[in-house]
Amino acid sequence: MAGVSGGGEIHAYTDGGASPNPGPGGWGAVLLRPGAKPRELSGGEDFTTNNRMELTAAIRALEAAGDHAQVRLVTDSQYLRRGITQWLPRWAADGWRRRDGGEVANQDLWRRLAALAASHRVRWEWVRGHAGHRWNERADALARAEATRRRRGGAEAGGAAAAASAAANATEPSFDVYLKASGRGGWAARVRPPGAGGGAAGDNGELLTGARPGASANELILHAAAEALESLPPGAAAAIHTASDYLRDGAARWLAVWRRRGWRTQSGGAVANRAAWERLSRALAAHPVSWPRPDADAAAEISALDKPAREAAGKR
Repeated sequence: MAGVSGGGEIHAYTDGGASPNPGPGGWGAVLLRPGAKPRELSGGEDFTTNNRMELTAAIRALEAAGDHAQVRLVTDSQYLRRGITQWLPRWAADGWRRRDGGEVANQDLWRRLAALAASHRVRWEWVRGHAGHRWNERADALARAEATRRRRGGAEAGGAAAAASAAANATEPSFDVYLKASGRGGWAARVRPPGAGGGAAGDNGELLTGARPGASANELILHAAAEALESLPPGAAAAIHTASDYLRDGAARWLAVWRRRGWRTQSGGAVANRAAWERLSRALAAHPVSWPRPDADAAAEISALDKPAREAAGKR
């Protein structure tokens, strides 16, 4: 592994963030070794989260440290420090599930970070952010510069795509699709035709359910969306109401990028749940779709699907 040369303890300062969160993001790291010039690293992604950028910064710093290095890694992220020092052993022992049964977020990055940490001797330290610490401030500046660059670069293309989508969906009535995934392996969708009445009871339109034992909530919600779109007449428009940012943001902003990269993330890793995303991609190509943020009425509709989603899981 290529990295920082020379002996002694490496002091690594890392930071990351997205603006807005989620949104264009950046990460930065500064590596210091006695007697050597500071080494700065930075990068980012077009659409990500604060937590993913914090984890990525630590990963990149440890990758650059060389082989079997002694590292003092300083971060202003309690999510990173507490995750690696307190939470990770329990997550691994519980099959990467939280205590409430849900899937651990960002586990692709946590797994990579855990493997790197095991190959080094790492001291994890927390420092208060924006408190005038020279190298923490520098890592923050690197991360912010990356996020700003990506935000400016994507503004024109993103604005044009949003305008085109809004124009297409404004010309025809839409089916309303409400989605819910259960952490137990089931999903439910309510599909209402244009002009149909609604209500929290969800007694209008078609109810679709399904189950995939062992699937994560993220994978389930993708299949729920695909199944609902596949049930629509050819070319029909749909407004998809979901509480899942993973589905909404992935479909609206990430899919096109993933396809261009051969289903690889910005960091080169394989896109999680690729088969489900590919299925959904095919369904989206056949329908103009909008992704409104749920208002109070839509949230009630989604909540009403919790029971049929759980019941679907119990049937398998």
